Amino acid sequence: MVDHLYGMYLVHGRSDNRRSIFILILFFFINQITDMIDYIGIAGNKPKGARPYFFDDPAVERVMNITMAIATELAVTKERMDTIERLLEEKGILTTTEIDAYVPKDKKAEMERQQSHSEYISRVLRIVQQEMEQLKNPDKTLQEIADDIDKM
Repeated sequence: MVDHLYGMYLVHGRSDNRRSIFILILFFFINQITDMIDYIGIAGNKPKGARPYFFDDPAVERVMNITMAIATELAVTKERMDTIERLLEEKGILTTTEIDAYVPKDKKAEMERQQSHSEYISRVLRIVQQEMEQLKNPDKTLQEIADDIDKM
């Protein structure tokens, strides 16, 4: 994609220096866009209509949804971590001991981890956020939707 965009940029001439400048501008632009994304809002997206419930007690339903969100996140993370650690060790780049002992040395890494934690918690607690929104703006029942259609 970068090469395609760079090719469009080079219509007026070629230069390795231009490529470097273009790539820097492109990465700056991409970073600006990702800084504007509301990950917490995205995590709260839900389909239209009433949520199906499987348990009689709404509290049990919430706890089950949170548990399943955590289980899903953890399963994906564990699989990816296993892959990364195996590849690093196979290639002789890092050992598991070195990975376990790592401590971030710069503020950027710390900030990125904090952002990642916020996104994770937003996904885990998605059910609570959606139920709070439902209390503020309840979805219409099927009967109410049918009545609205009849009025048209």
